[in-house]
Amino acid sequence: MTWTFTDDVDVFLDAAGPWLTSRPTENTVVLTVTAALRRHGPHSFGDHDPVLGWWRGADGEVAGTLIHTPPHPASLNGLAPEAVAPLMAARRLTRVNADRATAGAVAAHWPGHRVIEENRLYRLGELVPPSPAPGGRARAATAADRDMLLRWYAAFAVDIGSPAGRVERHARAVDERTAEGRLTLWEHDGVPVSMAGISLRIAGTARVAPVYTPPEHRGRGYAAAVTAEVSRAARSAGADEVVLFADLANPTSNGVYTRIGYRPVSDRLVVSAEGAGE
Repeated sequence: MTWTFTDDVDVFLDAAGPWLTSRPTENTVVLTVTAALRRHGPHSFGDHDPVLGWWRGADGEVAGTLIHTPPHPASLNGLAPEAVAPLMAARRLTRVNADRATAGAVAAHWPGHRVIEENRLYRLGELVPPSPAPGGRARAATAADRDMLLRWYAAFAVDIGSPAGRVERHARAVDERTAEGRLTLWEHDGVPVSMAGISLRIAGTARVAPVYTPPEHRGRGYAAAVTAEVSRAARSAGADEVVLFADLANPTSNGVYTRIGYRPVSDRLVVSAEGAGE
């Protein structure tokens, strides 16, 4: 039983890719992050090289992964309990994003800790469009929406407490998703009032993100409508599974997603060692 680490995404995927794609719902973030690293290089998410790791169990098979792209927390995925102590001995971690059990096992190695976020992973069951539907219609975002989308991306990052991102990263995401038809707007009386994006489809799974409605347009059903539309379109385009995450501290968004047909899969926590830099 051993951990192996690399900064080479191709080496990582050669070893762990089959395990990741056999569980695409639970590994949705790892799959999209590694796709971005392949597409845009090792500094897709920050100035530091990524750390990518996989754990092999007693049978020699991959049985869990780590992916760390600072300034984001290290993401731990599918770890068996016996993999945690060797990981903590091998790497200095101060923040992790992991399922509840793994997050608890990691936190047990810290003299103090605090839970920063609790997020729930949802999988789409039977899609239930909002009823009554809000006024307006969905349309694809275009290059003409770029300035507005950049403002919305920045505001969304603030809302979720995301690590401060460079303007160029938001610009890359907006430009790429707009060009590929992966950003959808809900428009009412000719005014965009909400947006939802969709990830690349990998191993048959697509993830809805981001979903954002400016404060002045909230409470009118626009987020539900635009999320339902991108979810429908993802299925129509061939996705076997459509998933998304919601912050458990936000009952409104969780209620929106369950009403349109999303069902809980698992919870993930972001846990920080006491005194760790944010």
